[in-house]
Amino acid sequence: MNVVVDSYAWIELFLGSEKGEKVQQIMLGAEEIRTPDIVLAEISRKYQREKINEKRVKSRLEVIGSTSLVTPVTITIALRAGRAYFELTEKAKRERRRSPSLFDAIVLATAREYDSKVLTGDQHFESLPETVLI
Repeated sequence: MNVVVDSYAWIELFLGSEKGEKVQQIMLGAEEIRTPDIVLAEISRKYQREKINEKRVKSRLEVIGSTSLVTPVTITIALRAGRAYFELTEKAKRERRRSPSLFDAIVLATAREYDSKVLTGDQHFESLPETVLI
């Protein structure tokens, strides 16, 4: 199985939580692991907001880079992300959830582009065929 790891899954992995252990096991069995490049920025923003030492943030981003293929937002992924955003927005409205972010749409588009599963705990992905919910 190919996986695209979102911010939620990486953060749980770094926390060493029960969900993080599940992420690790899935990643160990994966044929290919990808992380959209925008996930690195999202994780950096979260850790800096929490005032985590920049050296530690950089170290974690380096782990992501050495563990997965950091995948850029290509023209094809951007087009897919636009469609995915509106799909996720409609799904959120039906389920009476908060609106998804563009980050979510890029993660989903990347998974679709590379025939992968999204490894996440984000409820926006719940019930999508591409999702492995942790």
